[in-house]
Amino acid sequence: MNNSIINTYLISQFLKTFINVVLIFCCLGLIMNLFEEINFFKNYDVGILMPIKLSLLVIPSIIINLLPFILFISSMVVFIKLKDNRDIIALKTFGFSNVNFLILFSISSIFISIVILFVLNPLTSATVKYYEDIKGRYDLDKSHLASINSNGIWIREIIGNNVNIIKSQSLEGNRLINVSIYKFDENYVLYSRLEASEARISENPWILQNGRKINFTEEKKIEEFLTFKFESTFNVEKLNSIYSNLDTVSFFNLLANMDHLVGKGYNPVLLTEKKHFYLSLPFFLILMVCLASMFTLNTNKRKQNTYYILLSILLCVIIFYFKNFSAALGTTEKIPIILSVWSPVIILSLFCSIGVMQINDK
Repeated sequence: MNNSIINTYLISQFLKTFINVVLIFCCLGLIMNLFEEINFFKNYDVGILMPIKLSLLVIPSIIINLLPFILFISSMVVFIKLKDNRDIIALKTFGFSNVNFLILFSISSIFISIVILFVLNPLTSATVKYYEDIKGRYDLDKSHLASINSNGIWIREIIGNNVNIIKSQSLEGNRLINVSIYKFDENYVLYSRLEASEARISENPWILQNGRKINFTEEKKIEEFLTFKFESTFNVEKLNSIYSNLDTVSFFNLLANMDHLVGKGYNPVLLTEKKHFYLSLPFFLILMVCLASMFTLNTNKRKQNTYYILLSILLCVIIFYFKNFSAALGTTEKIPIILSVWSPVIILSLFCSIGVMQINDK
């Protein structure tokens, strides 16, 4: 039999199984996220279509974040299916070994990761951004708002009977650059304006530097200052939270515009973590295929399938928590951020290398 026919058959089985598992996860994610969206809109007369629409927008991004574990389950299913159909035994008569199956499915996983990173990820980043824009319009707390766009940083806050409108060119570390602050009374009459070259916002009150204060209630009185304390409800942590969802940034954007994103105020540590998450994704997917093969190709006994499935689910949970724990150590700078992303890959590689050598002898 021509090897290309066998390869096509195996790849098609693998991809069909992967798509089916993705659809199952999409349905589960839609149901779970739908309850969250319904709870969010319970005080708004938007009907059921809005929660469904928002759930559909965010589900693809969730699938990408869970992709290693989705691929692991897909690999387990396809290996068990091939075993139960006796396809593995039949194909071995044509010279196929366990490693041949592993290599073929690993190549397929690389293809999946390329499609995800360069085709689907830019689309999911756009949908997540659209999702956040829509939900932002229905924010229950309208008295304190912040927006970051091409025109800079805009903040609206209410303190007592006064309304402050703050504009800044950019956020660099804990400093707002080229700040203008407009202060209005309860009737929205402008009575004061502050201008400063920068404002240190690590804590309250802000420290404005090298600027001037214009008082419109005293015949436009102008006062120059070197430093000025300004009370605000915002600080650098609250502003950085606007950038907390890095799913709105695509892999290509991270590679091409890293410095620009940092300049806009994104946390460089979180950006680095996200970039290396994407870079490590193809390797993680290959390791998930190897891990699935270790649990299924070590034996041809069907009765052990349930045992291996339960064990593999437990291992998935352990890997998931270890991966999150390692990421938390990186973001808190307990260990280097790059090491925190790649350490699960390195440890899994060592573990899988031993397992692959064992199944090669089967």
